[in-house]
Amino acid sequence: MSPEILGLIMIGVMLFAIFVGFPISFTLIFLGMVFGYLGFGQLVFYLMTFQFYNVMMEQTLAAVPLFVFMGIMMEQAGLMERLFGSIQKMLANVSGSLYVAVLLVSTIFAAATGIVGASVTILGIMAAKTMNRSNYDVRLAAGTITAGGTLGILIPPSIMLVVMGPVLEVPVTDLFAAAIVPGIMLAGMYTLYALGRCWLNPSLGPKLAIEDRAESMGHLWYEFFMGLVPPAALVMFALGSILFGFATPTEGAACGAVGALLLTLAYRKLSWKRFQDALITTLEISVLILFLVAASNFFGAVFSRLGTPTMLTELLLGMDLPQTAVLLIIMALIFLLGWPLEWVPIVLIIVPILIPLLDQMGVNLTWFGILVAVNLQTAWLSPPVALSAYFLKGVVPEWDLRDIYIGMMQFMVIQLVGLLLILMFPQIALWLPEYIYGSGQ
Repeated sequence: MSPEILGLIMIGVMLFAIFVGFPISFTLIFLGMVFGYLGFGQLVFYLMTFQFYNVMMEQTLAAVPLFVFMGIMMEQAGLMERLFGSIQKMLANVSGSLYVAVLLVSTIFAAATGIVGASVTILGIMAAKTMNRSNYDVRLAAGTITAGGTLGILIPPSIMLVVMGPVLEVPVTDLFAAAIVPGIMLAGMYTLYALGRCWLNPSLGPKLAIEDRAESMGHLWYEFFMGLVPPAALVMFALGSILFGFATPTEGAACGAVGALLLTLAYRKLSWKRFQDALITTLEISVLILFLVAASNFFGAVFSRLGTPTMLTELLLGMDLPQTAVLLIIMALIFLLGWPLEWVPIVLIIVPILIPLLDQMGVNLTWFGILVAVNLQTAWLSPPVALSAYFLKGVVPEWDLRDIYIGMMQFMVIQLVGLLLILMFPQIALWLPEYIYGSGQ
């Protein structure tokens, strides 16, 4: 059997094992060693050592635990609850004001933490009770909360983009800059859709009840300022220092982590127990991601050494399809894989397989990275798996899962429209990095 065919069998076995429920990291290492030994002998053990060492020496990945810690501390500071409460009262006379509040807070929270599960959970806790009391439409409410929560994997500083940078061999700063406009565009599209539905049918989002409105505009503005300015300043400081070259992603993440710790302390929300819990949670999430990065790098190296990517590249190029058709096929594949899989195995296993083909076609990898990010964001809202639905159901048990699914799918369609816009008009993603750095790189 040729090594190339062996690589195809390895991918098939890997997908089957993951779907069945085997631990991804150990599955990748085991399959890499077995198929690598069958394909090119004892060299596979040296390859594993080399790949794991390379990952451990990758300085950019040190930003992952720092950004995770920053997000957890921002969550503990309770700033988002204050911001949400002040926005909903400022827009008390607007139909659908709570939808706007959810989406604005989720956009800011997305910049503070790239963890979708945390975003959807916090938004559900903050908004669902008020929405129920105000007789808001459950489906539209569930859609705004879950769609807003998924912005966390796109809007910088996104952990997914930090991991994706070394995979694509693209500067993380380029990916951060390229993700800002698409992220804001999607948040704007969600908001316009929710407000448009409420304009056509005000009963979907009634105005805030008199008893829930603010007694004093002064107090309202104070709460808005205290809820918005500290997290926005922290995010802009950490992200701005990275984008404009004053700090590396790791240094910017470290500044953000220290700033989040000081904010939590300033708002008197820091205790030894919370600090300890934040450290343990950071360790758990970081080990999960970084060990998977190392395992998938080894798996990808074995797959590449077997020659299967070269064979697939030549096969697709031989079909003489236009670039747009090939990208549509790739996006459809990633969209389907996003149903049963999380973003980590897709970014670390599937994307590296595609890089030789993309290079041959001359595809801008910064643009491709944003297409993948938006696509995976869409997968969070796609049944049958759609993890966002289960996060929301967990904190709002009174909402029917069917209603949550229907609400999510409305926003999934909006995300697909956004994905097509970025596919048709690459400058949506490439304009800002070209403006800042002078080239799309």
